[in-house]
Amino acid sequence: MDILRFITAGSVDDGKSTLIGRLLYDSKNILIDQLETLEKQSKNRNENGIDLAIVTDGLRAEREQGITIDVAYRYFSTPKRKFIIADAPGHIQYTRNMVTGASNSQLMVILIDARQGVIEQTRRHSIIASLLKIPHIAVAVNKMDLVDYSEEVFNDIKAQYDLVAKKLGLEHVSYFPISAFHGDNIVERSDNMPWYQGDVLLYFLENVSIHADHHFESPRFQVQYVIRPQTDELHDYRGYAGEVISGIYRKGDGVTVLPQNIQTRISKIETAGHGVEAVFAGQPAVLHTEDDIDISRGDFLVFSGDLPKVENEIDAVICWLDTKSLNEGNKYLIQHKSRVLKTIVKEIEYKIDVNTLEKTKVSESVNLNEVVKVRLKTASPLVFDRFEESKGTGNAILIDETSHSTVGAVMIL
Repeated sequence: MDILRFITAGSVDDGKSTLIGRLLYDSKNILIDQLETLEKQSKNRNENGIDLAIVTDGLRAEREQGITIDVAYRYFSTPKRKFIIADAPGHIQYTRNMVTGASNSQLMVILIDARQGVIEQTRRHSIIASLLKIPHIAVAVNKMDLVDYSEEVFNDIKAQYDLVAKKLGLEHVSYFPISAFHGDNIVERSDNMPWYQGDVLLYFLENVSIHADHHFESPRFQVQYVIRPQTDELHDYRGYAGEVISGIYRKGDGVTVLPQNIQTRISKIETAGHGVEAVFAGQPAVLHTEDDIDISRGDFLVFSGDLPKVENEIDAVICWLDTKSLNEGNKYLIQHKSRVLKTIVKEIEYKIDVNTLEKTKVSESVNLNEVVKVRLKTASPLVFDRFEESKGTGNAILIDETSHSTVGAVMIL
């Protein structure tokens, strides 16, 4: 059974948490004891006597204010598919949390209040979806009950968002008229909107194709751990453990070890302690090589005829996540999956307006939630692909050397 990772986005009070609560409740993914607790804590009760929003609003501050501050992750499943949901905050100052939740999502559900239509925050989250190359967008026009389930209102909002999607190059966009509070068109079809003949939201989530999103070309494997038991039984055992980021690896394939640029062949492949002939994108594996090469954590095994870039200087888009400002000349650690290197911000080229996508000059420093194009110089060569070509090898994070906190989300250009 495959897994769909998706994120809900929208402005404050658009109903993101209520929508997730409704998906969990109507798909029977809330336990009886959890329901009893929800009934006791509910203030804004629906017809079932509970406030579905607090299923995800776990922080006390969130429950007191009735808003979402942090990214809340929830897990549920149906007979067709498993789901990991990221419920992102709607406030402007929590844009960084939204970027964090969206970075690994395959689909974004953008909620729009039927009374408000497309607003600034809708555009901001859509731009983030465009920057992060999220392949599928589901636009859920919520609170249809508050506009008398009007088809005209829905079609007007759909036309508004079509213009946004066209400008940003968002190709796979689907639209749903819903009421998260009452459950219209989420798990069951609504009798209140007979004019809508499309799928309900859960059916769409269960059936949207994500297999095409897996990157089965350009094989990439990064070593996470070198296994050397050095026991009497396994005296000469040397395996390189990691996850196949993309592509297919077969026993006997010729590979190049990067950044050392050394050629060898795969002599053996193991998964779950058993030898196999091949492994695919998304699978954990232990690879063995024919030659004794000095391979370390963070090194890549790739096909010799399909090499990624290996460079000391990279151009990247960074979403700044720290309260301390970003300036040219600042030094950080860059973590590219398992590989951690020292880096310096060589140049800040321009700032990207997350409302218009316009490029503006950076007059002073870069502040929290701002998105900028920069040039980084690393202490050692970095092995990467462009983010547009491969999310798996095209993203990274910047880490403060002193506090060790994550300060920047990096999309390599």
